[in-house]
Amino acid sequence: MYQLYGHKNSGAAAIEAALELCEIPYRFIDAQASLEAAQTLEKLNPLKQIPTLQLPDGSILTESAAILIHLGLTFPQSKLLPKLPAERDQAIRGLVYIVSNCYPAIGIIDYPERWLVKADESSRQNLMAGTRGRLHRSWEVFADQFSGELYLGDETPGALDVLAAVITRWAGSREHLRSARPGFSAWLERIDRHPTLAPVFARHWPA
Repeated sequence: MYQLYGHKNSGAAAIEAALELCEIPYRFIDAQASLEAAQTLEKLNPLKQIPTLQLPDGSILTESAAILIHLGLTFPQSKLLPKLPAERDQAIRGLVYIVSNCYPAIGIIDYPERWLVKADESSRQNLMAGTRGRLHRSWEVFADQFSGELYLGDETPGALDVLAAVITRWAGSREHLRSARPGFSAWLERIDRHPTLAPVFARHWPA
């Protein structure tokens, strides 16, 4: 059985949603629920980052894009990745774009002191503001470049849809996109409502 280490309101929601789309058994382990869970996560992933996925054979996968690509290739019936090579290439490109340009910005905004030699309040606020602006611009570019790859409501959401729907929830990105890219914002809300994904998102972000 797959074992997913994460916690609420985290990127693990994307992997949990993907596992649901694969229709395979898995166990979600809240890495913040106990000292034992936290210590186990550290043994599996010394950076203590989530999501961390333990495969049925005991091997470990980290990094959201790598996990989603693994699931898409291992369970093609899930349609996490497109069947046609050219479309699959673009979906993988989009996944790598998010984890390269958008996901890291969240860590800087949440923990600016990790990136500063002298973490005075002025420096913290300056770094956070600059990173947030860069993040929002990166989502605008994503919307312009990848909207054609996204779920339209009459098909199964893919890995790119799932990851975008999760990572846009932080640092004011959804609010920014409602005005800056309303069409893309509407796509995200459509993904949120998908009957397989909505219960997962509700567990992570209760109304």
